[in-house]
Amino acid sequence: MILEVAILQVIPGEEQNFEKSFAQASAIISGMKGYIQHELHKCMEEANKYILLVKWETLTDHTVGFRESPEYQEWKALLHHYYDPFPTVEHYELLYKSA
Repeated sequence: MILEVAILQVIPGEEQNFEKSFAQASAIISGMKGYIQHELHKCMEEANKYILLVKWETLTDHTVGFRESPEYQEWKALLHHYYDPFPTVEHYELLYKSA
């Protein structure tokens, strides 16, 4: 399992529209091969800042399976115009988990 992490800076004033679009986009990503779970968190200190956490079975499920799919084009159309700057996406593997 890998964890995709993206810090999302949404254009100020577009937070509500982004959140509505994200709810639509959630149906897209959750149907992808290798998808496990995702969470969107809103920053308490900065109203236009979010963190997206997505669990995938493999890195390839995200970087190839999702990003090279027609569904990604739908995701992109729904969400990418809200970001400024465009987010950096990183991938992490679990090294330790508490009991």
